[in-house]
Amino acid sequence: MYLDNRYVNLLNVENVRQDFPVLQTGVIYLDSASSTLTPEPVLQKMLEFYHEYRANVGRGHYEFSRRATYEYEQAREKIARFINARSKGEVIFTRNTTEGINIVANGLKWQENDKVVTTLIEHHSNFIVWLRVRQKHGVEVDVVRPRELPEGGVLDPSEFEKVVDDRTKIVAITHISNVLGVVEPVEEVVKVAHEHGAYVIIDAAQSVPHIRVDVQKIGCDFLAFSGHKMCAPTGCGVLYIRKELFDKVEPSYIGGGTIVDVNIDNYTLDEGPARFEAGTPAIAEAIGLGAAITYLNEIGIENIEKHEKELSERMQGGLEQISGVVTYGPKHENRIALMCFNVEGLAPRELSLALEKSAKIMVRAGHHCALPLIKSIADKAGTVRASAYFYNTKEEIEKLVQEVGQIARAHK
Repeated sequence: MYLDNRYVNLLNVENVRQDFPVLQTGVIYLDSASSTLTPEPVLQKMLEFYHEYRANVGRGHYEFSRRATYEYEQAREKIARFINARSKGEVIFTRNTTEGINIVANGLKWQENDKVVTTLIEHHSNFIVWLRVRQKHGVEVDVVRPRELPEGGVLDPSEFEKVVDDRTKIVAITHISNVLGVVEPVEEVVKVAHEHGAYVIIDAAQSVPHIRVDVQKIGCDFLAFSGHKMCAPTGCGVLYIRKELFDKVEPSYIGGGTIVDVNIDNYTLDEGPARFEAGTPAIAEAIGLGAAITYLNEIGIENIEKHEKELSERMQGGLEQISGVVTYGPKHENRIALMCFNVEGLAPRELSLALEKSAKIMVRAGHHCALPLIKSIADKAGTVRASAYFYNTKEEIEKLVQEVGQIARAHK
């Protein structure tokens, strides 16, 4: 069953937390940037598939298959509305953000004179794929750096104006950094790119779960995100492709349901999303993603944004007041509830383990799959990252600050 109206226009955190039984055990889960928890209504919807109509999609006319196909396509429709795509025909199911970006990188037709523009703050999934394109096709890769590191991290559109030219085939940019938590000016970057006929692909893994994302307003050509970062199961994600560009991207895999016709010496690919979805998909996971979107819609993305802003202010303000703690990222409000930090003289891994031991606080430690950025703001060992979501409380953030303070004082 879906959530009831108790969440509409109001985020009652204590009510929400009832849908996450693990939170009743005393743990403080602050690693949602890596992967969120999954609420009971999403799990129930997935079990409904397995219990009531377990069958393949698009493969049969009997009741189970018809219902599975309907639920699967309903999830696609929900996703399209959630990101304001023009139709569900622009929504492709993938395993995750990484696969979506790779589909584009491997599917575009490259020429040696082409250029890719990306940034220093990217997750490896939106960085090394373009380095491989350079290795395979000889294209040029330009890297834009953000302002004012390590305290800043905002990308300046004017820096893109300096490097994007008529040779640029694609600009690859994250919407929100998984290290700095800053919301980047992607709309302005899209305008710069389109002035030169370049495509834009956006890594929206950290934005779609936390803020309102409108692909038509942004104007991007491609956008990728993961279900497991927005209360859906692992193994499901989305690649948005502007419909006009379907023929510009060669599918990574073909077979089964990707075609409309096959002859002994040729084949014709489907014109819709199916051309990119070879083989039997992750049906339960896609249905679970649809249920997660229903869940988030009933809570309200605007409510999530407001709640996260309050958590972010408490987290940043508290950590910055602790002697011996170094924080990374912009000191302004245009960010989600994500903070990277270190305690001087203590390795990130040791700090992470200390927080778990002392207060069951679960945070991420390491380079966060963003080594070029991490090497520019800290050392290769990385940072500790605390990332909250709508199910976290102000008291949990205060507990984090308190425990970090005690650990920092003990290691002076």
